[in-house]
Amino acid sequence: MFLTVMMKRRRRMVAGGVCVSFLLGSLLSLHTGPAAPGSGPADRPDTPLRFYRGDAELRVAEALGAEPVSEPPDSLKDLDRQIRERYEEVLRYRGAAGPGGAHTTRRLERRRLMDLEPGGRWDPVRARTPAVHKLQEGSPGRSPAAAPGLRCGSLLNLTELRYLGSGYTKAVHRAELSRNRSFSVALKSVDFRGHDMRGCVRRFRSVAACYRLAAFKLLKEMNLMRQLRHRNVLTLYGYCYQATGDVQAVTAITELGTPLEMIQLLQTAWEERFRVCLSLVRLLHFLAHSPLGSVSLLDFRPRQFVLVGGELKVSDLDDATADEPPCPPEPPRLCNIDFPARNFSLTCSRGRCAGMNEKRNLYNAYRFFFTYLLPHSAPPALRPLLDTILNATGELLWGVDETLHRMEEVLYLYRTGQYLHNDTHTHTTAYRAVQDSWVPGQDYRCWPSYQHDVCLLSVFSLQEAASVCESHAHCHAFVLTNQTTWTGHQLVWFKTGGAGLSRAPGRVTYIRTDG
Repeated sequence: MFLTVMMKRRRRMVAGGVCVSFLLGSLLSLHTGPAAPGSGPADRPDTPLRFYRGDAELRVAEALGAEPVSEPPDSLKDLDRQIRERYEEVLRYRGAAGPGGAHTTRRLERRRLMDLEPGGRWDPVRARTPAVHKLQEGSPGRSPAAAPGLRCGSLLNLTELRYLGSGYTKAVHRAELSRNRSFSVALKSVDFRGHDMRGCVRRFRSVAACYRLAAFKLLKEMNLMRQLRHRNVLTLYGYCYQATGDVQAVTAITELGTPLEMIQLLQTAWEERFRVCLSLVRLLHFLAHSPLGSVSLLDFRPRQFVLVGGELKVSDLDDATADEPPCPPEPPRLCNIDFPARNFSLTCSRGRCAGMNEKRNLYNAYRFFFTYLLPHSAPPALRPLLDTILNATGELLWGVDETLHRMEEVLYLYRTGQYLHNDTHTHTTAYRAVQDSWVPGQDYRCWPSYQHDVCLLSVFSLQEAASVCESHAHCHAFVLTNQTTWTGHQLVWFKTGGAGLSRAPGRVTYIRTDG
């Protein structure tokens, strides 16, 4: 009996240890995540990742490509400088403690992640990571399923842990958390196999110091998420910090989004593509007038964004900056914005290139998003307005305020159906309406459709649905559903015929009567 109880306790302890190992966010990628392409030995799934201690600090062999040291590594002075600069950047974006005043600040100071006190001789290996303040209640854009201030204890009940991807610095995993009810989150952590860690370790031979350098980048992103609370910025739910001996790991717990796939997005309905562009302009308007000043997204590739419920959200902020560049010292002191195909110049104002962050964001939105998503298959009446927006952003003739005003104008015209007022099409086809009915099968493909194997479009009115059907050679019936899109438009199925109707409460089938 005693032996059985002891074995049960042992199994619980082993299971708990495995759980804690997954909580060490930076080690998540070592357990489940494939290496980034071209990352050397770590590309092989069977490559062992062995950790051992030596010279009073954690080291990594084999997977980081650390060959035997035949000569002294680069001076730690450069790494010292990088850690200091990144630490100062974290502090700059940490901001105020928020609601709660000094008492909240003292409480948070007692619970800080790591206590960095670089007084006296600075040691980059033993430098500790600064605080990330606890999230406050009632943050705008917070998912109702996720309570604020998630911590390590929240991850004890995580299930369905799955690797999603990685970049230069971070690895991202998906997990299900149980808190009142199950909901999905993203777990961001430093990727030991990432470009930043591998390059740093090869040069400086110090995993611990290189980890802290990379962790500062994650902490900067966490602080920016806390400061830049907006419906189009991914929500930070909390964080987890674990320390086991010399191993220190920090994991950000964020809202989960769907990676932005431009190829798939190009095949979606115009209304959804317009929503992505409108979300982006609203985000850029907020960043131009944020509490931190004008914020620039230095890495604007589509992979830095995700979709959450159809809304575009920026997910990676570690390369963002709120610093407007200084003006060149020599006359004429023009600030140049250089892109692969275009160059722009701004005038200097009080020693800074005022407006450069806003202009850079806007042109990047034009070249990465607007050019591909805005004009194609748009309603004909809206195309002149969209062309004007494209030309103005492509030439940086407008600021983000005017761009947002014009985009909201397009939304108003589309949502209210005023884009149909210039439609002079005369309906010559009669239709027979059948209430509470549906046409099984008899589908054909059209583009762009909400589903690729059928013709499913959104319309403002019955008249628009009839116009669409008459413009399609294969259409001989259409079914009005009781489903609407984010603009209030109604989803309609277009069919090749109306035979074999089945009952479907709430739907109405319209069948052409002219044969």
